[in-house]
Amino acid sequence: MISTNRTARRPKSPLLAGFGGALALLTLLPAIPATAAAPARDGAVRATGQPSPRVVTPAERRTAAYLDALRDRPAQLRAFFKALPKGGDLHNHLSGAVTTEYLLQLAIEQGLCIDATMTAVAPPCGSGTRPAADSRTDAAFRQQIIRAWSMQDFPADESGHDHFFDTFGKFGMATWYARGKMLANVADTVVKQNQFYLETMVSPASESAKALADAVGYDADPAALHRKLLAGGKLDKVVDEAVKEADDTDVQFREAAHCDTPRPAAACELPVRWISQVSRGSSPVRVFTQMAVGMRLAERDSRFVAVNLVQPEDWDSSLENYSLQMRMLKYLRGQYPGAHLTLHAGELAPGLVKPEDLTFHINEAVRVAGAERIGHGVDLVHENDWRALARTMARRQVAVEVPFSSNKQILGIAGDDHPFEAYRRYGVPIVLSTDDPGVSRIDISHEYQYAAKTYALSYPELKDLARASLEYAFRDGRSLWAAGSAPSGYRMVTACRADRPGTGSPSARCANYLASSPKAATEWRQEAAFAAFERTHGGRG
Repeated sequence: MISTNRTARRPKSPLLAGFGGALALLTLLPAIPATAAAPARDGAVRATGQPSPRVVTPAERRTAAYLDALRDRPAQLRAFFKALPKGGDLHNHLSGAVTTEYLLQLAIEQGLCIDATMTAVAPPCGSGTRPAADSRTDAAFRQQIIRAWSMQDFPADESGHDHFFDTFGKFGMATWYARGKMLANVADTVVKQNQFYLETMVSPASESAKALADAVGYDADPAALHRKLLAGGKLDKVVDEAVKEADDTDVQFREAAHCDTPRPAAACELPVRWISQVSRGSSPVRVFTQMAVGMRLAERDSRFVAVNLVQPEDWDSSLENYSLQMRMLKYLRGQYPGAHLTLHAGELAPGLVKPEDLTFHINEAVRVAGAERIGHGVDLVHENDWRALARTMARRQVAVEVPFSSNKQILGIAGDDHPFEAYRRYGVPIVLSTDDPGVSRIDISHEYQYAAKTYALSYPELKDLARASLEYAFRDGRSLWAAGSAPSGYRMVTACRADRPGTGSPSARCANYLASSPKAATEWRQEAAFAAFERTHGGRG
Protein backbone atom coordinates (compact mmCIF):
# COMPACT_ATOMS: atom_id res chain seq x y z
CA MET A 1 0.00 0.00 0.00
CA ILE A 2 1.19 3.50 -0.80
CA SER A 3 0.86 5.59 2.33
CA THR A 4 0.37 9.30 1.82
CA ASN A 5 -1.09 10.23 5.18
CA ARG A 6 0.61 12.58 7.54
CA THR A 7 0.29 10.05 10.10
CA ALA A 8 22.94 5.57 -7.43
CA ARG A 9 20.68 8.22 -9.06
CA ARG A 10 17.99 7.11 -11.40
CA PRO A 11 17.28 8.80 -14.75
CA LYS A 12 14.94 11.75 -14.41
CA SER A 13 11.25 10.98 -14.68
CA PRO A 14 8.80 13.37 -16.36
CA LEU A 15 7.86 14.74 -12.94
CA LEU A 16 11.50 15.27 -12.11
CA ALA A 17 12.27 17.21 -15.27
CA GLY A 18 10.37 20.22 -13.97
CA PHE A 19 12.17 22.84 -16.01
CA GLY A 20 11.94 20.86 -19.24
CA GLY A 21 12.95 22.95 -22.23
CA ALA A 22 14.77 25.34 -19.91
CA LEU A 23 16.57 27.37 -22.55
CA ALA A 24 13.42 27.76 -24.61
CA LEU A 25 11.50 28.99 -21.58
CA LEU A 26 14.24 31.38 -20.53
CA THR A 27 13.51 33.59 -23.51
CA LEU A 28 9.90 33.97 -22.36
CA LEU A 29 10.35 34.69 -18.68
CA PRO A 30 10.73 38.04 -16.77
CA ALA A 31 13.04 39.56 -13.72
CA ILE A 32 14.28 42.41 -11.59
CA PRO A 33 17.24 44.75 -11.55
CA ALA A 34 20.38 43.31 -10.03
CA THR A 35 20.18 45.92 -7.28
CA ALA A 36 17.14 44.36 -5.61
CA ALA A 37 17.85 42.99 -2.15
CA ALA A 38 17.03 41.32 1.14
CA PRO A 39 14.13 39.68 2.93
CA ALA A 40 14.65 41.62 6.14
CA ARG A 41 12.70 44.77 6.96
CA ASP A 42 14.52 47.94 8.01
CA GLY A 43 16.29 47.36 11.30
CA ALA A 44 16.46 43.57 10.91
CA VAL A 45 19.80 41.89 11.25
CA ARG A 46 21.87 39.49 9.22
CA ALA A 47 23.17 36.22 10.62
CA THR A 48 26.33 38.17 11.47
CA GLY A 49 24.33 40.53 13.66
CA GLN A 50 24.99 43.51 11.39
CA PRO A 51 22.17 45.67 9.94
CA SER A 52 20.96 44.38 6.57
CA PRO A 53 20.24 47.21 4.12
CA ARG A 54 17.31 46.70 1.79
CA VAL A 55 17.69 48.50 -1.52
CA VAL A 56 14.21 49.06 -2.93
CA THR A 57 13.93 49.44 -6.69
CA PRO A 58 11.60 51.99 -8.33
CA ALA A 59 9.40 49.16 -9.63
CA GLU A 60 9.13 47.68 -6.14
CA ARG A 61 8.30 51.11 -4.72
CA ARG A 62 5.48 51.62 -7.21
CA THR A 63 4.12 48.13 -6.55
CA ALA A 64 4.27 48.75 -2.81
CA ALA A 65 2.25 51.92 -3.26
CA TYR A 66 -0.31 50.01 -5.31
CA LEU A 67 -0.59 47.39 -2.55
CA ASP A 68 -1.07 50.09 0.08
CA ALA A 69 -3.92 51.54 -1.99
CA LEU A 70 -5.71 48.18 -1.89
CA ARG A 71 -5.76 47.77 1.89
CA ASP A 72 -9.52 48.45 2.13
CA ARG A 73 -10.52 46.75 -1.14
CA PRO A 74 -10.90 43.04 -0.31
CA ALA A 75 -11.61 41.68 -3.80
CA GLN A 76 -8.71 43.52 -5.41
CA LEU A 77 -6.45 42.62 -2.51
CA ARG A 78 -7.22 38.94 -2.91
CA ALA A 79 -6.50 39.21 -6.65
CA PHE A 80 -3.16 40.91 -5.89
CA PHE A 81 -2.03 38.10 -3.61
CA LYS A 82 -3.16 35.38 -6.00
CA ALA A 83 -1.17 37.00 -8.83
CA LEU A 84 1.88 37.58 -6.62
CA PRO A 85 4.70 35.14 -7.50
CA LYS A 86 5.08 33.01 -4.38
CA GLY A 87 8.11 30.78 -4.88
CA GLY A 88 7.57 27.21 -3.74
CA ASP A 89 5.77 25.28 -1.03
CA LEU A 90 8.34 23.45 1.09
CA HIS A 91 6.07 22.19 3.88
CA ASN A 92 3.21 20.28 2.33
CA HIS A 93 1.65 16.91 3.24
CA LEU A 94 0.24 15.43 0.05
CA SER A 95 -2.93 13.86 1.44
CA GLY A 96 -3.65 16.92 3.57
CA ALA A 97 -3.03 19.22 0.62
CA VAL A 98 -5.61 17.61 -1.67
CA THR A 99 -8.89 19.51 -1.79
CA THR A 100 -11.56 17.83 0.33
CA GLU A 101 -13.91 17.79 -2.63
CA TYR A 102 -11.38 15.78 -4.63
CA LEU A 103 -10.84 13.33 -1.77
CA LEU A 104 -14.59 12.76 -1.77
CA GLN A 105 -14.47 12.23 -5.53
CA LEU A 106 -11.76 9.60 -5.03
CA ALA A 107 -13.91 7.88 -2.42
CA ILE A 108 -16.80 7.79 -4.87
CA GLU A 109 -14.61 6.45 -7.69
CA GLN A 110 -13.46 3.60 -5.42
CA GLY A 111 -17.01 2.77 -4.34
CA LEU A 112 -16.22 3.49 -0.68
CA CYS A 113 -18.76 3.79 2.09
CA ILE A 114 -19.08 6.41 4.84
CA ASP A 115 -19.80 5.18 8.37
CA ALA A 116 -21.51 6.99 11.24
CA THR A 117 -18.28 8.78 12.21
CA MET A 118 -17.92 10.07 8.62
CA THR A 119 -14.96 7.73 8.05
CA ALA A 120 -14.41 6.23 4.60
CA VAL A 121 -14.58 2.43 4.81
CA ALA A 122 -14.40 -0.42 2.31
CA PRO A 123 -17.51 -1.68 0.53
CA PRO A 124 -20.01 -3.27 0.63
CA CYS A 125 -21.97 -0.65 2.52
CA GLY A 126 -23.64 -2.49 5.38
CA SER A 127 -25.77 -1.32 8.28
CA GLY A 128 -24.77 2.10 9.60
CA THR A 129 -22.90 3.10 6.43
CA ARG A 130 -23.84 4.93 3.26
CA PRO A 131 -22.23 4.95 -0.18
CA ALA A 132 -19.95 7.95 -0.60
CA ALA A 133 -21.76 8.41 -3.91
CA ASP A 134 -24.87 9.52 -1.97
CA SER A 135 -23.05 12.82 -1.42
CA ARG A 136 -23.69 13.67 -5.08
CA THR A 137 -27.42 14.08 -4.46
CA ASP A 138 -27.62 14.68 -0.70
CA ALA A 139 -26.16 18.13 0.00
CA ALA A 140 -26.47 17.80 3.79
CA PHE A 141 -24.59 14.49 3.75
CA ARG A 142 -21.90 16.04 1.55
CA GLN A 143 -21.43 18.91 4.00
CA GLN A 144 -21.18 16.48 6.92
CA ILE A 145 -18.34 14.68 5.18
CA ILE A 146 -16.52 17.89 4.24
CA ARG A 147 -16.73 19.17 7.82
CA ALA A 148 -15.43 15.85 9.18
CA TRP A 149 -12.60 15.72 6.65
CA SER A 150 -11.47 19.33 7.05
CA MET A 151 -11.55 22.37 9.31
CA GLN A 152 -14.51 23.91 7.50
CA ASP A 153 -16.95 25.52 9.95
CA PHE A 154 -14.99 24.24 12.93
CA PRO A 155 -15.94 26.41 15.95
CA ALA A 156 -13.32 29.06 16.64
CA ASP A 157 -13.78 28.73 20.41
CA GLU A 158 -12.91 25.02 20.46
CA SER A 159 -9.51 23.34 20.20
CA GLY A 160 -8.86 22.23 16.67
CA HIS A 161 -5.90 19.98 17.55
CA ASP A 162 -7.73 16.65 17.71
CA HIS A 163 -10.16 17.43 14.91
CA PHE A 164 -7.30 18.44 12.60
CA PHE A 165 -5.32 15.25 13.11
CA ASP A 166 -8.42 13.04 13.14
CA THR A 167 -9.29 14.07 9.59
CA PHE A 168 -6.45 11.95 8.17
CA GLY A 169 -7.90 8.76 9.57
CA LYS A 170 -11.35 9.64 8.29
CA PHE A 171 -10.41 10.16 4.64
CA GLY A 172 -7.36 7.86 4.67
CA MET A 173 -8.85 4.98 2.67
CA ALA A 174 -9.73 7.35 -0.18
CA THR A 175 -6.02 8.09 -0.64
CA TRP A 176 -4.90 4.47 -1.14
CA TYR A 177 -3.27 3.84 -4.51
CA ALA A 178 -4.08 7.39 -5.63
CA ARG A 179 -0.81 9.23 -5.05
CA GLY A 180 -0.44 10.30 -8.69
CA LYS A 181 -4.03 11.52 -8.90
CA MET A 182 -3.63 13.47 -5.67
CA LEU A 183 -0.42 15.02 -6.91
CA ALA A 184 -2.18 16.15 -10.08
CA ASN A 185 -4.80 17.88 -7.92
CA VAL A 186 -2.23 19.52 -5.65
CA ALA A 187 0.17 20.50 -8.43
CA ASP A 188 -2.68 22.13 -10.33
CA THR A 189 -3.43 24.29 -7.28
CA VAL A 190 0.26 25.17 -6.82
CA VAL A 191 0.54 26.37 -10.42
CA LYS A 192 -2.70 28.35 -10.22
CA GLN A 193 -1.34 30.01 -7.07
CA ASN A 194 1.62 31.27 -9.12
CA GLN A 195 4.21 29.06 -7.50
CA PHE A 196 7.10 27.39 -9.29
CA TYR A 197 8.18 24.43 -7.14
CA LEU A 198 6.76 21.88 -4.70
CA GLU A 199 8.19 19.59 -2.04
CA THR A 200 5.50 17.29 -0.68
CA MET A 201 5.52 14.56 1.95
CA VAL A 202 4.55 10.90 1.61
CA SER A 203 5.43 7.66 3.41
CA PRO A 204 7.25 5.43 0.89
CA ALA A 205 6.80 1.65 1.15
CA SER A 206 5.39 2.14 4.63
CA GLU A 207 3.96 -1.36 5.19
CA SER A 208 7.15 -3.05 4.02
CA ALA A 209 9.24 -0.75 6.21
CA LYS A 210 7.13 -1.75 9.22
CA ALA A 211 7.46 -5.44 8.40
CA LEU A 212 11.24 -5.14 8.05
CA ALA A 213 11.52 -3.32 11.36
CA ASP A 214 9.47 -5.95 13.17
CA ALA A 215 11.51 -8.74 11.57
CA VAL A 216 14.95 -7.44 12.58
CA GLY A 217 14.01 -6.23 16.06
CA TYR A 218 15.37 -3.27 17.97
CA ASP A 219 19.01 -2.70 18.90
CA ALA A 220 19.94 0.33 21.00
CA ASP A 221 23.21 0.61 19.07
CA PRO A 222 22.28 2.50 15.87
CA ALA A 223 25.26 1.12 13.95
CA ALA A 224 24.31 -2.43 14.85
CA LEU A 225 20.65 -1.83 13.96
CA HIS A 226 21.67 -0.29 10.65
CA ARG A 227 23.82 -3.33 9.84
CA LYS A 228 20.89 -5.65 10.58
CA LEU A 229 18.70 -3.69 8.18
CA LEU A 230 21.34 -3.77 5.45
CA ALA A 231 22.18 -7.47 5.84
CA GLY A 232 21.18 -9.57 2.88
CA GLY A 233 19.91 -6.55 0.98
CA LYS A 234 16.78 -6.31 3.15
CA LEU A 235 16.74 -2.50 3.32
CA ASP A 236 17.41 -2.22 -0.40
CA LYS A 237 14.37 -4.39 -1.16
CA VAL A 238 12.18 -1.85 0.65
CA VAL A 239 13.88 0.98 -1.22
CA ASP A 240 13.24 -0.91 -4.49
CA GLU A 241 9.56 -1.01 -3.61
CA ALA A 242 9.55 2.73 -2.87
CA VAL A 243 11.16 3.42 -6.24
CA LYS A 244 8.52 1.28 -7.97
CA GLU A 245 5.82 3.25 -6.13
CA ALA A 246 7.33 6.48 -7.43
CA ASP A 247 7.43 5.07 -10.97
CA ASP A 248 3.76 4.10 -10.74
CA THR A 249 2.97 7.53 -9.31
CA ASP A 250 4.62 9.19 -12.31
CA VAL A 251 2.46 7.17 -14.69
CA GLN A 252 -0.73 7.89 -12.76
CA PHE A 253 0.13 11.57 -12.46
CA ARG A 254 0.79 11.97 -16.16
CA GLU A 255 -2.50 10.31 -17.00
CA ALA A 256 -4.47 12.40 -14.50
CA ALA A 257 -2.82 15.64 -15.67
CA HIS A 258 -3.09 14.69 -19.37
CA CYS A 259 0.63 15.27 -19.76
CA ASP A 260 0.98 13.17 -22.91
CA THR A 261 -1.95 14.70 -24.75
CA PRO A 262 -2.20 17.79 -26.97
CA ARG A 263 -3.62 19.71 -24.01
CA PRO A 264 -1.46 18.92 -20.96
CA ALA A 265 -2.24 20.54 -17.62
CA ALA A 266 0.15 23.26 -16.49
CA ALA A 267 0.99 20.99 -13.54
CA CYS A 268 3.00 18.79 -15.93
CA GLU A 269 5.81 21.38 -15.94
CA LEU A 270 5.91 21.90 -12.15
CA PRO A 271 9.15 20.68 -10.53
CA VAL A 272 8.14 18.27 -7.74
CA ARG A 273 10.28 16.56 -5.11
CA TRP A 274 9.26 14.04 -2.46
CA ILE A 275 10.08 14.17 1.25
CA SER A 276 9.88 10.83 3.05
CA GLN A 277 7.71 10.90 6.15
CA VAL A 278 8.63 9.02 9.32
CA SER A 279 5.86 8.24 11.81
CA ARG A 280 7.42 9.53 15.02
CA GLY A 281 4.76 7.92 17.22
CA SER A 282 5.82 4.41 16.20
CA SER A 283 8.20 2.09 18.07
CA PRO A 284 11.91 3.00 18.00
CA VAL A 285 12.78 0.21 15.57
CA ARG A 286 10.04 1.25 13.13
CA VAL A 287 11.08 4.89 13.38
CA PHE A 288 14.73 4.07 12.72
CA THR A 289 13.82 1.84 9.79
CA GLN A 290 11.65 4.50 8.16
CA MET A 291 14.45 7.01 8.62
CA ALA A 292 16.93 4.65 6.96
CA VAL A 293 14.55 3.94 4.07
CA GLY A 294 14.00 7.64 3.47
CA MET A 295 17.67 8.58 3.60
CA ARG A 296 18.83 5.67 1.45
CA LEU A 297 16.07 6.51 -1.02
CA ALA A 298 17.17 10.16 -1.20
CA GLU A 299 20.69 9.10 -2.13
CA ARG A 300 19.48 6.64 -4.74
CA ASP A 301 16.53 8.36 -6.44
CA SER A 302 16.69 12.09 -7.11
CA ARG A 303 12.90 12.41 -6.99
CA PHE A 304 13.31 12.08 -3.22
CA VAL A 305 15.30 14.74 -1.40
CA ALA A 306 14.78 14.59 2.36
CA VAL A 307 13.33 13.00 5.48
CA ASN A 308 10.88 14.50 7.98
CA LEU A 309 9.13 13.30 11.14
CA VAL A 310 5.34 13.51 11.20
CA GLN A 311 2.43 12.83 13.58
CA PRO A 312 1.67 15.03 16.60
CA GLU A 313 4.78 16.15 18.45
CA ASP A 314 2.78 16.20 21.71
CA TRP A 315 1.81 12.51 21.70
CA ASP A 316 3.20 10.61 24.68
CA SER A 317 5.36 8.37 22.49
CA SER A 318 6.63 11.35 20.49
CA LEU A 319 7.66 13.16 23.66
CA GLU A 320 9.17 10.09 25.29
CA ASN A 321 11.35 9.24 22.30
CA TYR A 322 12.14 12.71 20.98
CA SER A 323 15.77 12.88 22.06
CA LEU A 324 16.37 9.28 20.99
CA GLN A 325 15.01 10.08 17.52
CA MET A 326 17.30 13.10 17.21
CA ARG A 327 20.29 10.87 18.01
CA MET A 328 19.10 8.33 15.43
CA LEU A 329 18.99 11.06 12.81
CA LYS A 330 22.45 12.25 13.77
CA TYR A 331 23.84 8.77 13.18
CA LEU A 332 22.01 8.23 9.89
CA ARG A 333 23.00 11.67 8.60
CA GLY A 334 26.57 10.49 8.91
CA GLN A 335 25.76 7.40 6.86
CA TYR A 336 23.76 9.24 4.19
CA PRO A 337 25.26 12.72 3.75
CA GLY A 338 23.44 13.19 0.45
CA ALA A 339 20.02 13.14 2.12
CA HIS A 340 18.55 16.41 3.36
CA LEU A 341 16.72 16.81 6.67
CA THR A 342 13.80 19.02 7.57
CA LEU A 343 11.99 18.43 10.86
CA HIS A 344 8.70 19.26 12.49
CA ALA A 345 10.06 20.75 15.70
CA GLY A 346 8.50 23.07 18.22
CA GLU A 347 4.95 22.43 16.97
CA LEU A 348 3.96 22.86 20.60
CA ALA A 349 2.32 25.46 22.80
CA PRO A 350 1.94 26.14 26.53
CA GLY A 351 -0.84 24.02 28.00
CA LEU A 352 -0.49 21.32 25.35
CA VAL A 353 2.54 19.74 27.04
CA LYS A 354 4.46 20.12 30.29
CA PRO A 355 6.58 23.31 30.45
CA GLU A 356 9.81 21.32 30.33
CA ASP A 357 8.79 19.79 26.98
CA LEU A 358 8.84 23.25 25.42
CA THR A 359 12.50 23.82 26.21
CA PHE A 360 14.57 21.65 23.88
CA HIS A 361 12.84 20.34 20.74
CA ILE A 362 14.09 22.97 18.27
CA ASN A 363 17.49 22.99 19.93
CA GLU A 364 17.95 19.25 19.50
CA ALA A 365 16.55 19.26 15.96
CA VAL A 366 19.16 21.85 14.97
CA ARG A 367 22.13 21.00 17.15
CA VAL A 368 21.83 17.20 17.48
CA ALA A 369 20.01 15.97 14.37
CA GLY A 370 21.44 18.70 12.12
CA ALA A 371 18.16 19.77 10.52
CA GLU A 372 18.56 22.14 7.58
CA ARG A 373 15.01 23.45 7.95
CA ILE A 374 12.51 23.48 10.81
CA GLY A 375 8.77 23.06 10.38
CA HIS A 376 6.54 25.26 12.57
CA GLY A 377 9.05 26.19 15.32
CA VAL A 378 6.20 27.78 17.26
CA ASP A 379 7.65 27.30 20.75
CA LEU A 380 10.89 29.20 20.01
CA VAL A 381 10.76 31.65 22.91
CA HIS A 382 10.17 28.81 25.39
CA GLU A 383 13.37 27.02 24.35
CA ASN A 384 16.37 27.11 26.68
CA ASP A 385 18.51 30.14 25.76
CA TRP A 386 16.31 30.75 22.76
CA ARG A 387 18.21 33.84 21.64
CA ALA A 388 21.40 31.81 21.26
CA LEU A 389 19.38 29.20 19.37
CA ALA A 390 18.02 31.87 17.01
CA ARG A 391 21.53 33.20 16.40
CA THR A 392 22.73 29.67 15.64
CA MET A 393 19.88 29.15 13.18
CA ALA A 394 20.67 32.46 11.50
CA ARG A 395 24.37 31.66 11.28
CA ARG A 396 23.73 28.18 9.86
CA GLN A 397 20.89 29.49 7.66
CA VAL A 398 18.40 26.99 9.08
CA ALA A 399 15.12 28.15 7.60
CA VAL A 400 11.76 27.99 9.38
CA GLU A 401 8.73 26.76 7.45
CA VAL A 402 5.78 28.84 8.69
CA PRO A 403 2.17 27.73 8.00
CA PHE A 404 0.11 30.38 9.80
CA SER A 405 -3.33 28.78 9.40
CA SER A 406 -2.17 25.39 10.61
CA ASN A 407 -0.50 26.97 13.66
CA LYS A 408 -3.72 28.76 14.52
CA GLN A 409 -6.03 25.79 13.95
CA ILE A 410 -3.91 23.18 15.75
CA LEU A 411 -2.21 25.21 18.47
CA GLY A 412 -4.29 28.37 18.74
CA ILE A 413 -1.16 30.43 18.10
CA ALA A 414 -1.49 33.54 15.94
CA GLY A 415 -0.61 37.21 15.73
CA ASP A 416 1.73 38.49 18.44
CA ASP A 417 1.80 35.04 20.05
CA HIS A 418 3.55 33.61 17.01
CA PRO A 419 7.39 33.92 16.98
CA PHE A 420 7.41 35.20 13.36
CA GLU A 421 8.83 38.58 14.35
CA ALA A 422 11.33 37.02 16.77
CA TYR A 423 12.77 34.89 13.97
CA ARG A 424 12.97 37.96 11.74
CA ARG A 425 14.71 40.07 14.36
CA TYR A 426 17.48 37.49 14.63
CA GLY A 427 17.86 37.04 10.87
CA VAL A 428 16.54 33.46 10.76
CA PRO A 429 15.35 32.66 7.21
CA ILE A 430 11.57 32.23 6.94
CA VAL A 431 9.55 30.53 4.22
CA LEU A 432 5.76 30.65 4.19
CA SER A 433 4.04 27.33 3.56
CA THR A 434 0.62 25.67 3.65
CA ASP A 435 1.15 22.43 5.64
CA ASP A 436 -2.23 20.82 4.88
CA PRO A 437 -4.15 23.35 2.79
CA GLY A 438 -6.92 20.90 1.91
CA VAL A 439 -7.64 20.19 5.57
CA SER A 440 -7.18 23.84 6.55
CA ARG A 441 -9.33 25.05 3.63
CA ILE A 442 -6.78 27.67 2.63
CA ASP A 443 -4.17 28.30 -0.07
CA ILE A 444 -0.72 29.91 -0.11
CA SER A 445 -2.19 33.27 -1.21
CA HIS A 446 -4.17 33.30 2.03
CA GLU A 447 -0.97 32.76 4.01
CA TYR A 448 0.84 35.64 2.28
CA GLN A 449 -2.14 37.94 2.72
CA TYR A 450 -2.41 37.00 6.39
CA ALA A 451 1.30 37.73 6.91
CA ALA A 452 1.04 41.09 5.16
CA LYS A 453 -1.93 42.21 7.22
CA THR A 454 -0.87 40.79 10.59
CA TYR A 455 2.75 41.94 10.50
CA ALA A 456 2.41 45.02 8.28
CA LEU A 457 4.76 43.59 5.66
CA SER A 458 5.70 45.69 2.67
CA TYR A 459 5.75 44.45 -0.90
CA PRO A 460 9.58 44.06 -0.92
CA GLU A 461 9.33 41.97 2.25
CA LEU A 462 6.69 39.74 0.69
CA LYS A 463 8.82 39.43 -2.42
CA ASP A 464 11.80 38.27 -0.42
CA LEU A 465 9.74 35.72 1.49
CA ALA A 466 8.89 34.24 -1.90
CA ARG A 467 12.56 34.32 -2.91
CA ALA A 468 13.52 32.56 0.31
CA SER A 469 11.13 29.70 -0.43
CA LEU A 470 13.21 28.83 -3.49
CA GLU A 471 16.59 29.71 -1.98
CA TYR A 472 16.08 27.25 0.90
CA ALA A 473 14.44 24.55 -1.22
CA PHE A 474 16.19 21.20 -1.64
CA ARG A 475 16.43 21.87 -5.37
CA ASP A 476 19.34 20.50 -7.39
CA GLY A 477 22.07 22.85 -8.50
CA ARG A 478 23.59 26.18 -7.59
CA SER A 479 21.66 29.28 -6.59
CA LEU A 480 20.97 32.26 -8.82
CA TRP A 481 22.23 34.40 -5.95
CA ALA A 482 25.89 35.06 -5.25
CA ALA A 483 27.34 33.33 -2.21
CA GLY A 484 26.83 35.46 0.85
CA SER A 485 24.31 37.76 -0.81
CA ALA A 486 21.14 35.88 0.10
CA PRO A 487 19.33 36.64 2.25
CA SER A 488 21.17 39.91 2.89
CA GLY A 489 21.28 41.18 -0.64
CA TYR A 490 19.95 38.85 -3.33
CA ARG A 491 22.72 39.86 -5.71
CA MET A 492 22.89 37.67 -8.80
CA VAL A 493 25.86 35.44 -9.55
CA THR A 494 28.54 36.91 -11.78
CA ALA A 495 27.36 34.93 -14.82
CA CYS A 496 23.95 36.64 -14.75
CA ARG A 497 24.69 39.95 -13.04
CA ALA A 498 24.49 41.97 -16.24
CA ASP A 499 21.18 40.37 -17.26
CA ARG A 500 17.69 41.58 -16.44
CA PRO A 501 15.15 38.76 -16.32
CA GLY A 502 12.01 39.66 -18.21
CA THR A 503 13.69 41.97 -20.69
CA GLY A 504 14.68 39.42 -23.32
CA SER A 505 16.90 36.39 -23.65
CA PRO A 506 19.72 35.98 -21.13
CA SER A 507 23.28 36.32 -22.31
CA ALA A 508 25.03 33.15 -23.46
CA ARG A 509 27.02 32.96 -20.23
CA CYS A 510 23.93 33.35 -18.06
CA ALA A 511 21.93 30.91 -20.20
CA ASN A 512 24.65 28.30 -19.77
CA TYR A 513 24.64 28.83 -16.01
CA LEU A 514 20.86 28.48 -15.83
CA ALA A 515 20.89 25.39 -18.02
CA SER A 516 23.38 23.77 -15.65
CA SER A 517 21.35 24.45 -12.52
CA PRO A 518 17.64 23.59 -12.03
CA LYS A 519 17.64 25.68 -8.84
CA ALA A 520 18.96 28.81 -10.55
CA ALA A 521 16.62 28.27 -13.49
CA THR A 522 13.60 28.11 -11.18
CA GLU A 523 14.75 31.23 -9.33
CA TRP A 524 15.25 33.03 -12.64
CA ARG A 525 11.76 32.06 -13.67
CA GLN A 526 10.38 33.66 -10.51
CA GLU A 527 12.41 36.83 -11.03
CA ALA A 528 10.97 37.03 -14.53
CA ALA A 529 7.49 36.63 -13.09
CA PHE A 530 8.20 39.40 -10.57
CA ALA A 531 9.22 41.76 -13.37
CA ALA A 532 5.94 41.08 -15.18
CA PHE A 533 3.97 41.38 -11.93
CA GLU A 534 5.55 44.73 -11.12
CA ARG A 535 4.80 46.08 -14.58
CA THR A 536 1.16 45.08 -14.17
CA HIS A 537 0.75 46.23 -10.57
CA GLY A 538 3.06 49.20 -10.45
CA GLY A 539 3.38 50.59 -13.95
CA ARG A 540 6.56 50.92 -15.97
CA GLY A 541 7.49 54.31 -14.51
